[in-house]
Amino acid sequence: MKNLKHYLQKAQKEKFAIGQFNFSDWSQVKGIVAANQNLKAPIILGTSEGESRFVGLQEAVAMRNVLRKKTGLPIFLNLDHGKSAEYLKEAVLAGYDMVHFDGSKLPLDENIKISKEVVKFAHKKGVVVEGEVGRFGTDASRIYEEKFEIKEEYLTKVEDVLHYLKQVSVDLLAVSIGTFHGIDISGISPNLRLDRLQEISARIKTPLTLHGGSGTPIEDMKKAIQSGICKININTDIRSAFVKSLKKALEPNPPSALAGGGGEITPYKYLQGPIDAVQMVVEERIKLFGSENKI
Repeated sequence: MKNLKHYLQKAQKEKFAIGQFNFSDWSQVKGIVAANQNLKAPIILGTSEGESRFVGLQEAVAMRNVLRKKTGLPIFLNLDHGKSAEYLKEAVLAGYDMVHFDGSKLPLDENIKISKEVVKFAHKKGVVVEGEVGRFGTDASRIYEEKFEIKEEYLTKVEDVLHYLKQVSVDLLAVSIGTFHGIDISGISPNLRLDRLQEISARIKTPLTLHGGSGTPIEDMKKAIQSGICKININTDIRSAFVKSLKKALEPNPPSALAGGGGEITPYKYLQGPIDAVQMVVEERIKLFGSENKI
């Protein structure tokens, strides 16, 4: 099977994006991989630090191994938004295909220093590294109750990218161009700053990542891919679809009824709907990203 770097280069050359789909339990993984099987797309399973601590680093790797062997498809695993070199090294040693160091809240020189340490360690093990320059102004996967505005100061600056990449050999780079982690109350994130993206991509050859893809306008997403985005992260859309479907399934049998002996208490009977909901979201995104049949 070809490695992740091959597919990132293919995406960059052929102008499509690989979807990273985050998960925190096996049911979500089943939905993600079912979409992968239907559409024959390379995918990245993502775990944030919190998700990976809940699932377990080695357990997440074991899931990937089983699914890759069972399906024969290019299924990769990324440690998303790792905040320390130490934890990313644990993920590398556990067997992750990729690690993402998020030093965006650090001074740029400190971000560079730690990024270099991560790259040196990970590349020796053949693991892909994603860096980040610029900031996303929210906590992960928060759904906003009021209109959210992107601060201009958080957007990635071209000069910072050039300074960073001159010193750090990351395999791909996350840039802040108007998205955020979560979904605005309107359901639509602010329009992307495509002018800033084009300014950055014109000056570098490194593949670029779009974080906070949930809720981003479809046309903006398509234009971003044509302007150099090779990987797009989706998390909130998956969580929302899963939870909404699960709540609906539980409505006829609330926890109080289950505790009292009334209603169905077989857990897996409630989970097929949420799995199907996740699959639907992932299939829609794969088609949008243009990665269908790209294996």
